[in-house]
Amino acid sequence: MITFLDFEKPIAELEGKIRELKALASGEGAVNITDEVGQLEGKLDKMLRHTYGTLDPWQKVQVARHPERPHFKDYIEALIDDFTPLAGDRAFGEDVAIIGGLGRFRGQAVVIMGHEKGFDTETRLKHNFGMARPEGYRKAIRLMKLADKFGLPVITLIDTSGAYPGVGAEERGQAEAIARSVETCLNISVPLISCIVGEGGSGGAVALAVGNKVLMFEHAIYSVISPEGCASILWRTAEKAKDAARALKITAEDLIKLKIIDEIIPEPLGGAHRDPEKTFAALGDALERALGELSGLPPKKLRDLRRKKFLNMGSTGIA
Repeated sequence: MITFLDFEKPIAELEGKIRELKALASGEGAVNITDEVGQLEGKLDKMLRHTYGTLDPWQKVQVARHPERPHFKDYIEALIDDFTPLAGDRAFGEDVAIIGGLGRFRGQAVVIMGHEKGFDTETRLKHNFGMARPEGYRKAIRLMKLADKFGLPVITLIDTSGAYPGVGAEERGQAEAIARSVETCLNISVPLISCIVGEGGSGGAVALAVGNKVLMFEHAIYSVISPEGCASILWRTAEKAKDAARALKITAEDLIKLKIIDEIIPEPLGGAHRDPEKTFAALGDALERALGELSGLPPKKLRDLRRKKFLNMGSTGIA
């Protein structure tokens, strides 16, 4: 049973009617109501297309945070063979908000890492809702350097509201760890492909997203701060989050126009959570295309192109 968002109430009601009719049709002495069901399913398809074709930024935020949206572990299971997790930062400890390791993507050895939010109360607490501490980013640095040493492409999947803001994290150098992770992204000489699969929030997302190619799902979001955080700063109330979401330009459509991302990956009708298998296939194809474009480029060229890409962001063209 799918969890429906606030703006999906008419869709939920229509799907409920379809289920009721199908249940009646399957009982003893049931009448043939195939035509009626077909008409309602056609209406549902049109409603989904209209709703998801006209989502505003705040609705995109809700879809990106949908509790049933595929998570990092789902993508690993669907796309990576022989995944071997590598734990620890070799300095303080293990942080399971970021998971990473070695595996094979469609036959090619890669290093892959990303944020894991968890899918229920127990796993969300375990993974700290995908909000990494310094040791998580230092683990990411270690894995990127390992990939660089052995000439393996790096794939990062981003889905976090931001880095963990706790006192302990700050005491252990949260800002420094994020900055070092960004620096490592810029310095490695192997292909680095990043994809915003859900929520890309603040420095916690950027730390893993400084790639040669930055991909983004159609209904994902990517921002310097959460809409609620922005509203609290500007208007002193989180109730203005909808206005903040619009002002922040956080949607894939906005970001590709601003040349922050390189490609939008289409999602199944109704969002990634409605058809995970199609979602996995779409991401896999996009990653394969990106790897194909970058394979064969000399190490220095890969590094220089990545640095130039991010240095040019926000450029006015004035010398």
